[in-house]
Amino acid sequence: MAADLGFDPYLVPAVDGVAYGLLVFVAASGLVLCFGVADILNLAHGTLYAIGGYTAAALLDGGWSSLVLALAVGVAAATTAGALVAVLLTRAARRNHLTQALLTFGLALVGGSLLVSAFGPDQPPVRVPAALDGSVVIAGHRYAAYRLVFIGVAALIAGLLHLAVRRTRAGMLVRAAVDDAEMVAVLGVNPARVRVGVLAAAGALAGVAGVLGAPIIGPGPGTADVVLLLSLVVVVLGGLGSMGGTLLAALAVGQIQTLGVALAPSAAPFLLFAAMAAVLAVRARGLATARRAA
Repeated sequence: MAADLGFDPYLVPAVDGVAYGLLVFVAASGLVLCFGVADILNLAHGTLYAIGGYTAAALLDGGWSSLVLALAVGVAAATTAGALVAVLLTRAARRNHLTQALLTFGLALVGGSLLVSAFGPDQPPVRVPAALDGSVVIAGHRYAAYRLVFIGVAALIAGLLHLAVRRTRAGMLVRAAVDDAEMVAVLGVNPARVRVGVLAAAGALAGVAGVLGAPIIGPGPGTADVVLLLSLVVVVLGGLGSMGGTLLAALAVGQIQTLGVALAPSAAPFLLFAAMAAVLAVRARGLATARRAA
């Protein structure tokens, strides 16, 4: 009977891969808004995730109230940082993506250095609520409780994000500001304010991902780079601007990252990029062909 309750070598990593993939999606969805919707390349996006992650490590003490506080503080800080990036990008937003990339990469370096100075060079521990700091046995397999709950929360976030982009006035306004900024300005809406709102919303998503995902991809000196790289991979694989494609790509990346380690540990570091090359070789525009968020 004890053996039946052990960690299955494939099924449990597959579920972990779903949690990992949804975390990558929530983080990358902000990048979709920045690049796919607002046409802004923000290489400081991983730093916004790190802000949420470090906030979680600093405030979480095993209680539910600390989780609520960490979410409030982490999201507020990342949202403010995203809006600040938008303000600093005021002139660069009118130029090419290379200018945007250079400026935001510099901001990422500065932000990363400030975080390491504030929280130290070591990866801090993250304490989840005590009720979720354990495992759950389902059909003879033991799963981490926090990851199961995170899957449900992340799925809810994905659904709400789709509705916000496709069904709300704000979402339609953002898409319109990118397609025809002059027409939106004629209607009395300042495209610059729309841009600030988009980057602030992207920061909020990164902050949520950072706080809730800290037990999965913990805060540390290299966290911002890892999250940015994974976000860029799934955004490109999913098709620039496609939320649905990005979700599919993120789930695939989650499986590659977790099952890859279980099935082929020595090849795991190369599987992600091999899969990316294969998808782009067959379908150059990624898993989805939509240019705008869908």
